[in-house]
Amino acid sequence: MPDFRGALRGADFLLFDGGYGTLLQSRGLPPGLSPELWGLKAPEVVAGVHREYVAAGARVLTTNTFGGSRFKLAGAADVRSLNREMAALARSVAGDSVFVAGSVGPTGHFIEPLGEVTFREMVAAFREQIQGLAEGGADLILGETHFDLAEARALIIAAREACSLPVALTMTFEGLATLTGSDPLLCVDALQNMGVDLLGTNCSAGPEQMVDTVRTMLPRLSVPLLVQPNAGLPELDENGKTVFRLAPEAFAEQAARFADLGAKAVGGCCGTTPEHIRAL
Repeated sequence: MPDFRGALRGADFLLFDGGYGTLLQSRGLPPGLSPELWGLKAPEVVAGVHREYVAAGARVLTTNTFGGSRFKLAGAADVRSLNREMAALARSVAGDSVFVAGSVGPTGHFIEPLGEVTFREMVAAFREQIQGLAEGGADLILGETHFDLAEARALIIAAREACSLPVALTMTFEGLATLTGSDPLLCVDALQNMGVDLLGTNCSAGPEQMVDTVRTMLPRLSVPLLVQPNAGLPELDENGKTVFRLAPEAFAEQAARFADLGAKAVGGCCGTTPEHIRAL
């Protein structure tokens, strides 16, 4: 497999891929159905999206496993097997020239005392997911769109228990705080101290709205920075559907600023497509 830690130390910029949900919906994913479960039934469609991102220039592909934890799957599939299969699918497209990031999203549950899940239960849930991703050929573990620092910490511990892969983590902020009230500097300090290899922010906003968050994080960062904005702010269309209207060229022009600010890696989140990544 490619050496992701070596790439982080190198001089080259790393271009991540973009969103998957909207693309999969346009290719047959029924509303309300888990993309992860549907991916088991339609792997050729998921592989097709991976190929489009590689053709667009992405050097890092994200596995179709964002909701692949036991909490999200709720017994509908074997967690370790699903994650292994989705990672292997991305690996088959990536070959030896593109990295595969094993995606691990939030569980939808809170750790005690905010919720009813113990810290060790959360670690165990993430560990089985990450074991599958590592077995399927992921080059790194990517915790993305996290908004609770305790859950993010559990993910990092689980990754260290499950494998020796590098760990990247992106937090999502509303303004300058996560949903559970952690500011960017607190997140940077806490997660860097746990030894993450790549750290940053994603989702929640378009490139222009993310600049303040990135500028706040930069002075304390001692690891490379990853930024993955949405294709603009979400809007509701005339049918009540959430849409992201920032066109590829405008997205690329705005998101390229993060490289100027010092980001090692940039990609896209909600609403972005292979066209957005090609322009970037």
